[in-house]
Formats: sequence, structure tokens, C-alpha cells
Amino acid sequence: MRPRRVKSAFSPEVAVSAPPLQNDVFLRALARQPTEYTPVWLMRQAGRYLPEYNATRARAGSFMGLATNPDYATEVTLQPLARFPLDAAILFSDILTVPDAMGLGLDFAAGEGPRFAHPVRDEAAVAALAVPDMARLRYVFDAVAQIRHELAGRVPLIGFSGSPWTLACYMVEGAGSADYRLIKTMMYRRPDLLHRILAVNADAVAQYLNAQIRAGAQAGMIFDSWGGVLADGLFQQFSLAYTRRVLQGLLREHDGRPVPVIVFTKGGGQWLDDIAASGCDAVGVDWTVDLAAARERVGGRVALQGNLDPMTLFGGEACIRAEAARTLDRFGAGPGHVFNLGHGISQFTPPEAVAVLVEAVHDHSRRQRRAG
Repeated sequence: MRPRRVKSAFSPEVAVSAPPLQNDVFLRALARQPTEYTPVWLMRQAGRYLPEYNATRARAGSFMGLATNPDYATEVTLQPLARFPLDAAILFSDILTVPDAMGLGLDFAAGEGPRFAHPVRDEAAVAALAVPDMARLRYVFDAVAQIRHELAGRVPLIGFSGSPWTLACYMVEGAGSADYRLIKTMMYRRPDLLHRILAVNADAVAQYLNAQIRAGAQAGMIFDSWGGVLADGLFQQFSLAYTRRVLQGLLREHDGRPVPVIVFTKGGGQWLDDIAASGCDAVGVDWTVDLAAARERVGGRVALQGNLDPMTLFGGEACIRAEAARTLDRFGAGPGHVFNLGHGISQFTPPEAVAVLVEAVHDHSRRQRRAG
């Protein structure tokens, strides 16, 4: 049965009404407050590793048919929560909805991933870029409102967007890339054009996340998936500066409650201090980062999220339990940790491995608290 449609709070005259949270451990961890255990959720927790997701996607007919239909988006967002006692839900959508709304013609070809019909590669295309009318993304905000309603206060809902740099990578390359040749050529030859793209993206992302917050998202996440392909110095100039611009434009409180924001840069461990100083509430770290060292570096400035290697989930129950415990022990006792993978879950992951992981995180972190 499909969830019941709820009118979006994107309409200014409509407000989301929802019962109080039954489980706020995730939000308390982001605020670096004491929690009875370490909360856990997984990047891409609603996805192809779940057979029920694949069944829903087949009914939708395509990825975009799934992502642009609030009923389907709600259904797949809730699917992992029906299986696992996760501590947060994350909106099912895609980071490329924003450039799609700019008119770049997003398509997901079978077996090829996302592709834009109109990549942004010359002065005319860059000059034509503008922050899209948020009404073109109404389906996202409708989904947020509907998911928040259907959650009925079980756990918080996370909204998200790609970072300005990561969106620009897809917009200039026209698809995924192995070497980022086109966008890096623009960066070195015509940095003025790239700065223009990034400025438009930053303002669009801020408006997009704010609309999600108004529709009911209780936390936000910025995925800087490709920040790690930049050289030191260029990361700060072309990625982090525009993530900071987004953060400066965000609603950090809504309906009388704080709205925490997580920034995740894959491959960004060397810039942990810079990211922590960007104005975010938490920094997501990939599996190459040692959590004990990361915690020492950031002190009490921000919470940390991460960072189990996703491939650990193929190692069997004993391995999963051991690696979950090791990750928790590396962070150590005390507040400010949200357990997650160091990147998105693989589509080939056995669902039973996720069940083991969630149980292991909850059990071991509870023992940590009792021992402390």
C-alpha cells in the first residue's frame, strides 16, 4: 500500500504538523550531547541492496520515475526503517535534481549512470545559468512533507544536497568522470567561469535545502562527493569556499528547534580542520580517516560521522561485529559520534549484514556507556 499523500509545506500557507520525536538520539549526537548509545544510519540506506526497493523501482519504471514521485520516494525512504532499527531516515532523492531543474536535461541511462543532455562548458552556457525556480522541485518538498508525516515521530528526517563543487563536476563533465579533465581544464584555464557556476550552485543549494527544512527535514547533509579530487589549496578555493557560502545561507533553526548540518567530503581527511571550521555541526569522514586522531583534531567544535569501510559488510558476522566495535572504540567514550559507513552502501550488500551492523553498533555502544 502506498503512503497517504500529504500536501507539502513548500506552500507558505501550509505548515507541517508532526508528533514529538520518539527517538532523538541522532539529533542529540549531532549537538554533542550525551546519548545512551551511538546512533547509526547509512548513506544510501534506501537503495538497490534491498529487494523491496528494486520492486518499487520496477513499478516506477525508471529511477527518475521513482525519484520524482512523492509516493514512491516516501515508500523507499521508509523501507530500511521497516527492516532495521536505524536512528534516522534520509530523504530518497538524487543530488542532481538541482542542475536538472536548471534545464540541463538529466537522464539515467541503464547501466551508465546519470547523464546531462546539455552540459555547461562554454561562456554562453555559463552565462545562462541561474538559480532555478524552486517550484520545479516541488516533488522533492512534497516527498519531504509526506515522509515526515508517515514517520510519525519515529526518527528524525535528513534532507540533503550535493555540494556546489560536486554538482559542477557533473554539470561540466556531463556525466561521471574518471579524471575530471573537463572541469579541471576549466578550473585552470577559465577559473572565472567555474567561479560563476559555483556561485549559482551555492545559492541554489541553500534555497533547496531551506525549502526541504521548511517542508519538514530536521537535519541537513551536504555531499561533497568529489571534493577529494582537488589539490590542496584548490579544494579550499573551489569546493570549501562554496560549501561555506551554502552554510551561511541556511536556516539553522526552524519551528523553534536547531537544524544541524553535516558536511561529508569523500577523500577530505587532510582538510578535516578546515571543514570543521566551515560552520557545519558535524563532519562526515570516509574510511581512510582514523576516528581517534580526527576527534583530537576537531576537539569539541563539531560532531563526527562515520566511518566503517562499506566493504566490511561482506566480511561475515564476526568481522562486522569486530569492525563496528573497533570503529566505536577508536572514537572512544563521550558524545558527538554518529555511526555511519565511510561512503554509500554497496548495491550488492546482503541485507542481513546491515541487520548485524545496526545491532552491533547499538549493543557495543551501550556497553561502552555502562563501562564509562
